[in-house]
Amino acid sequence: MKKSFALFVLIIAIQACQPKKPSTEIEYYQSEEMASLGLPFSDAVRVDNMLYLSGVIGMPPGKLELVEGGLQAEAKQIMENIQKVLKANGSSLDHAVKFTVFIDDIGRWSEFNEVYIEYFPGKKPARSAFGAEGLALGAAVEVECIAVIPD
Repeated sequence: MKKSFALFVLIIAIQACQPKKPSTEIEYYQSEEMASLGLPFSDAVRVDNMLYLSGVIGMPPGKLELVEGGLQAEAKQIMENIQKVLKANGSSLDHAVKFTVFIDDIGRWSEFNEVYIEYFPGKKPARSAFGAEGLALGAAVEVECIAVIPD
């Protein structure tokens, strides 16, 4: 009896020391506003504690049109839309780690920055930018975001 109990304890100890295969949890988030537009993508995809947002243009929620006012108005709407998606998924701009900016005229980069810095007065996420032609709906700017979902 002692040998079988000792063997049982040894097996349990060995199993406890085995590395566990990590499980990757993937969730797809599409807001009601986005779903109502019938567009073929998610607002964001969550992989474990990371959140990957689709490119966002300056559309008011639920409308397939750009806000009026040009690049800076679009940039403000983009940042508001990003905040909304982050919040709906348990994150915030404080947990954003990377932005990718596509702008139709890289010469107008400073105009975008005037709006962007209003949302990041302190710590700034990593960021890349590209000049791009033919953004959706003729947008002046499109922005992607990657954020952490805190525990």
